Amino acid sequence: MTRFSDALDHIQTTIDARRGGDASASWTAKLLADPKLAAKKLGEEAIELVQAAALDDADAMASESADLIYHWLTLLAAKGVDLNAVAAKLEARQAQSGIAEKAGR
Repeated sequence: MTRFSDALDHIQTTIDARRGGDASASWTAKLLADPKLAAKKLGEEAIELVQAAALDDADAMASESADLIYHWLTLLAAKGVDLNAVAAKLEARQAQSGIAEKAGR
């Protein structure tokens, strides 16, 4: 899990460093400046991941998952959603089954 955690930390550090950067020189800066574009890209990556899963292509799934996570983190940053808020939601859901959590929505 450390390798994955390290990768997430690196991505988050990069996203933070690109905030306010030149959108013509940085894809991340462009997404941060245009949350609608960031949301669109996240949706595209989600579809591509589902397609890779349907084809049972593990390598493509890993690649599309990396794209999805990057675009998800970038969208959260663009919209000002703190990762601690996401963590709090995850922690709250650990106290109950997924079926019970969904029924409560």
